[in-house]
Amino acid sequence: MFTIKNKLSSLCLSLLCCLTLTSYSFALQNKPVRLATTTSTENSGLLDYLLPEFKKDSNLDVHVIAVGTGKALRMGRDGDVDVLLVHAPTAEQEFIAQGFGIKRVPVMYNDFVIIGSPDDPAAVRSSTSTEQVFNKIQASKSLFISRGDDSGTHKKEMKIWSSAKLSPKGSWYREIGQGMGKAIQIANELNAYTLTDRGTWLSYTDKVRLEILYQNDTKLHNPYSIIAVSKVHYPDININGANTLINWLTSKRGQQLIGQYKKYKQLLFTPSAE
Repeated sequence: MFTIKNKLSSLCLSLLCCLTLTSYSFALQNKPVRLATTTSTENSGLLDYLLPEFKKDSNLDVHVIAVGTGKALRMGRDGDVDVLLVHAPTAEQEFIAQGFGIKRVPVMYNDFVIIGSPDDPAAVRSSTSTEQVFNKIQASKSLFISRGDDSGTHKKEMKIWSSAKLSPKGSWYREIGQGMGKAIQIANELNAYTLTDRGTWLSYTDKVRLEILYQNDTKLHNPYSIIAVSKVHYPDININGANTLINWLTSKRGQQLIGQYKKYKQLLFTPSAE
């Protein structure tokens, strides 16, 4: 016989199930977004500027893992993160083609610059192309600091060496396997040349004696895109959080904030959402 006690037990069980489902749903909606991104977005201070505003608007936390683009893409392939903010177009296209990412969404761009000691031992200031800069550095065996970490900056550097038909090697060429900030610091300590994105450079310019010695070549263009990791490959990916971050960064508000971020009255990144 189905008694009042049975009815109460059934009602309590139903309420408990509803509360559990509600709590689970709330937890999913507020699950932190795991973002793998380049060291340049962190070193430049951009993320420290943007993410508190994102939190205000979305009530979502973002766990940032700042690594080179190559490692960020590997983390995406392994399903260790939900979304990528990176700057190596060819590698990104391959990532998408392999089915690990959903879509490359343009967010912003800046450019690369070549920095070095004001003494400029390789006389690169007078160069007429990026390839000529690298030619002069190798010919004079002037010390060059390479990130050597498969980052977007490292990929760009290797592309320039290849375009100049050069294969850098020898004691003058030092691969450090570290981020952009560390590369600038080491170049400063050793009076060496290095390739850096402008955003990170502007964050370090008052901390080092190096100078920009070559810039404004179209080949030094540096676009950043954001990519959600595929839920097909990894069902547990926080795709809702990833899409919320993507939509916010490419929204009018997100783009305005990027376009307002300056140091020394210079814009670090130019918004480029389509």
